[in-house]
Amino acid sequence: LDAPDSEEEELWPLLYPNPLPVDGQSLLSVFLAIVSLVRNDLKSRNYPMPIRLEGGMRLINTFEEEFVEDTWSKLSKKVASGISRSVVSLASFKGEERFFACTGIFIGFNESTSRVLTSASLVRTSADEYKIADNLKQIKVYLPNKQVAEGTLQHYNLSYNIAVVSVMGFRCLRTAEFNNRQIEPHMEVVAVGRIFESGKLMATSGKVADKEGNLDCKELMISTCKVTKAGIGGPLIDFDGNFIGMNFHGKEETHYLPRSIVLERLRLFERWPVLEPRWSYLRSR
Repeated sequence: LDAPDSEEEELWPLLYPNPLPVDGQSLLSVFLAIVSLVRNDLKSRNYPMPIRLEGGMRLINTFEEEFVEDTWSKLSKKVASGISRSVVSLASFKGEERFFACTGIFIGFNESTSRVLTSASLVRTSADEYKIADNLKQIKVYLPNKQVAEGTLQHYNLSYNIAVVSVMGFRCLRTAEFNNRQIEPHMEVVAVGRIFESGKLMATSGKVADKEGNLDCKELMISTCKVTKAGIGGPLIDFDGNFIGMNFHGKEETHYLPRSIVLERLRLFERWPVLEPRWSYLRSR
């Protein structure tokens, strides 16, 4: 064989280090076709190609990774029904390539437009946490009715990693329960997430930790819920369905933005809404 001139051919010697017989060229062609399909699939999801091929290898830290301990069955039928109708998943795209995926929850509606609370990680660049990613073309929202709608970024605050996305043409049936429940150490809580591609709802339980967060944002609190990347932006609730905070991501424990800060940011968003584009004319004298 000639020197490899593509990423697919560079992977071939890792599987078959010995020279191929003449009749083995068809096997190589099949291999290259399969790898090309895999590469295109990984690229569309913004995942890296493997640097080598080994038995038992798997892609980790993906947006499709489910909660390790799914405790959805622990929720009462009433709470599970309400949450299933208020929690959505979102994905942002650069052209055909997915940029980020996360969870969100409906917080209100106006006529035929619903609003979703989620994480600003949906739109911010990983290279600079205080900058919106360039060339984002689309936000898609996986709705509770299993339909996918287009979303529009309405508000965001990168310092608190919070965003609001509006969905036109859909009126939500349930919203987050912002009751004034006191957050106490060791109280039992549930983190909820929804996977974008499958729409699967997940829940994992834990307790509010009796310690402060150790990140730059001092207002963050911690729960012992183990939340995968798919659950970023999703709600932390108590067993009565009351909204406690917005989750981020953690393998052993998870930081969350408490309800009081979320409500404070939402009030500021409404006070200073994003101005709609309009024409300005010189006044006649």
